[in-house]
Amino acid sequence: MQQNVRNEIGDLVKRVLADYNGGKNIDATDIFNKPDRNEVIDIVNNLFFIMYPGYFKDITYKFYNPENGIALVLEDIFYRLNKQVALAIDFKGLMTEEQRKAESFRICTSFVEKIPQIREYLETDLLATYDGDPAASSFEEIIIAYPGLIAITIYRMAHELYLLNVPVIPRLMTEYAHSKTGIDIHPGATIGKNFFIDHGTGIVVGETSIIGENVKIYQGVTIGALSTRGGQKLSGKKRHPTIEDNVVIYAGASILGGETVIGKNSVIGGNTFITSSVPADTRVSIKNPEMEFYSSGKKHVKEEIHQSEEWFYVI
Repeated sequence: MQQNVRNEIGDLVKRVLADYNGGKNIDATDIFNKPDRNEVIDIVNNLFFIMYPGYFKDITYKFYNPENGIALVLEDIFYRLNKQVALAIDFKGLMTEEQRKAESFRICTSFVEKIPQIREYLETDLLATYDGDPAASSFEEIIIAYPGLIAITIYRMAHELYLLNVPVIPRLMTEYAHSKTGIDIHPGATIGKNFFIDHGTGIVVGETSIIGENVKIYQGVTIGALSTRGGQKLSGKKRHPTIEDNVVIYAGASILGGETVIGKNSVIGGNTFITSSVPADTRVSIKNPEMEFYSSGKKHVKEEIHQSEEWFYVI
């Protein structure tokens, strides 16, 4: 019996291995010449130590002098990121090994040089979160615990690598943020300073989205494409909305389309569905819903929920 099971399993293995030679795009088995997802995640976690010194630590590093510790971690990040970028930039095998190494070194150098700028933006995001959320008790609480700032931090790091034309790795980074926070920001999106995500779960921000400064977004918001039926023909084209400065978008709103512009100082109400531009200084809401109350199977109260008269642009 046991021998029969071994033979059967052996036959199954042979059939699966034979299928790997079928010319499918999913057939590649060379795991050593591709970026390592777990390694990228480790790099992201160590970058938090650099972005927020004093808030995060790695127990594998032992040091007394904080500056020496930062230098040690940063050098380790550079070494590991350099290796992953070298694996990512030439999937088609068109570059020599020396060319890959030189290009990867250039990219990683440029990325590290951008760290002060990334931290400048993160400082504004932190302040926007504290100023905008009365539930925030301290900066420490926001940095350590708030999923919105975690997602924004990883996005801002990934975005710089995206601008340096690094394949795959920026998306691995933001998908890691997605898995941790429920917030899906494509690394290609352009987002200004003072960006505040409140609660955050279920937020989607598409690749070609442009978001200005002082924008606040609540949970469940989609800033997406109107249609993707064109598939790869739409690659590189503006498919996602532009959100101008000082806009607030409440929970569950969907704003779609590359030509859609939400003007400055506008407020987008919850659960709205927008596929055309909204002028500046506009408040948008859906029609007032009605509430019905039942007791013992009979309706005894019916009242309309009246929203503020400030909501004057109704869809």
